[in-house]
Amino acid sequence: MERVRSESGDSEAVLLSLERFVVIEEFGRHDYLPLQPDVILSFHGLCLVRADGEWCMGQLGDDGSIICWASYGTELGEAIRGL
Repeated sequence: MERVRSESGDSEAVLLSLERFVVIEEFGRHDYLPLQPDVILSFHGLCLVRADGEWCMGQLGDDGSIICWASYGTELGEAIRGL
């Protein structure tokens, strides 16, 4: 987590529990596609979610669920720079 905090500039970044509902919104679809993440990082409400080796950006909801809207590739550093 120290590397994540250092690269993001967010000293309060945290690792979240996987025990939550996570989906991605895909263009042209009327419903969300469920994700099965193996890592979830939170940066003051924005999240990076790793599922199937891809880092996706999303928003943490009040109920703890996460709706993602874009993939930022397989490299964590690139995904962090996309925040």
